[in-house]
Amino acid sequence: MARKKTTRQGLKAARAGKAAQVKSGKARAKADAKAVQGELPQWSTAEIDEAFRRFAAANPTPRGELEHVNPFTLLVAVVLSAQATDAGVNKATPALFALADTPEKMAALGEDKVRDLIKTIGLFRNKAKNVVALSQKLIAEHAGQIPRTRDQLEALPGVGRKTANVVLNVAFGEPTIAVDTHIFRVGNRTGLATGKTPFDVETKLEQVVPAQYKQHAHHWLILHGRYTCIARRPLCEKCIISDLCQWPGKTVV
Repeated sequence: MARKKTTRQGLKAARAGKAAQVKSGKARAKADAKAVQGELPQWSTAEIDEAFRRFAAANPTPRGELEHVNPFTLLVAVVLSAQATDAGVNKATPALFALADTPEKMAALGEDKVRDLIKTIGLFRNKAKNVVALSQKLIAEHAGQIPRTRDQLEALPGVGRKTANVVLNVAFGEPTIAVDTHIFRVGNRTGLATGKTPFDVETKLEQVVPAQYKQHAHHWLILHGRYTCIARRPLCEKCIISDLCQWPGKTVV
């Protein structure tokens, strides 16, 4: 294996757009078919540590992109983001949260009004139903407060493991990693954390991410998948971990 770059070298190459060269479309498709099966080599402990050193150097305090004003509005925003983009959710939620930024206000607003306010978001009818129902359950069972355990969060309408992990991480500072399509792709395509299901990748990340990086690991990985390790054509030439990545669809410069 070729000698890996240092953190400084890796960041410099990426900023210059010379970190790696992407292969042809046919080669990329073949590489992704292999990656999605979780077949790429798993990284060493030293490689994982170096990757997160680079993420931290490039973006010391990453933040999620869903707009919110408190833990409740964060929960609602994440529920609304299922099968939708953060940008699309952010266009709809300011008007919603101006009227209802607590469970009590959301329940009082009612399903019809919520539905009208979020109708630009995919699956808005079912999401409106869930948002009002989870608000009612928060009032009835949690005195209007957001619970701080995964099991209690997952018991709310419309809340799955990924949503619960985001809320625990962003609202309460828990070192959880919510595996969405971006992180699932990054884990498998790079070899950082391979697995056939999102839960497999989450479990692997929990095992291999160094403790000092776990708080921000979710954000670093999702941002990397959203803006660099893009599904159709990753920007390997600008990737800060290209020399560590095991994806055979690119050639490291």
